[in-house]
Amino acid sequence: MRVRLAMAALLAAALAGTGGCAGGERPAADPVRSQVAATEVAATEAPKPVPATLAFKGTTLEGKAFDAASLAGRPTVLWFWAPWCATCFGQAASVADMQAQFGTKVNLLGIAGLGDTKEMKDFVTEGEVGNVTHLDDQAGAVWKKFEIAEQSTYVFLDRDGKVTSKGWMDSVDFEGKVAEVAG
Repeated sequence: MRVRLAMAALLAAALAGTGGCAGGERPAADPVRSQVAATEVAATEAPKPVPATLAFKGTTLEGKAFDAASLAGRPTVLWFWAPWCATCFGQAASVADMQAQFGTKVNLLGIAGLGDTKEMKDFVTEGEVGNVTHLDDQAGAVWKKFEIAEQSTYVFLDRDGKVTSKGWMDSVDFEGKVAEVAG
C-alpha cells in the first residue's frame, strides 16, 4: 500500500511539474516510468552461462535439492570426503574455519561418498563442519564427473569454473590456497 501511495505521489508531482502539454520546457523524466523501464530491461537480460564443471545437481545431507549452478561466478572449492576417512575427519576443522572466514568470497561444498547418509550426517556433526553445505553422493555421480579416485580430494575452481588445482592437501596448504583464491 505504501509503495502505491509513493508511486502515485511521484506521478502526481511529475505531472504537476509539466505545466501541460503545449510548448514550454520539456518535462523532467518520469521517475516511476524510468524505474519500470529499468526493471523490464533487467528482467530480460540473459543469465550468465553456467560452466560445464558446475553443471550438476544433487541432494544435500538434509534432503534438499542442490544445483551447483548457484556456485557460478565465485571461486569454488569442492571437498570430496568419506565418513569413515580419518584424514577427512582431520580436515573438517580447517574446512569449517575456511567457511567461517571466507564463505562470503569462496564457495565451499563438501561432497560425501562411500558411505550411507546416517554415517555422513554423523561425520558432519562430530567433525563440527555443519556450517558447510554437503551433498550426499552415495551413487558417486559427482565423484565420477570430477574423476575422483580417492578421498580426501580438493578441487579448486576459479570464477569461470576452470579447475585450477586438484588433489590432496594438508590443512596448512588448504588454508593458504583458500585465502589466496579469496583475494
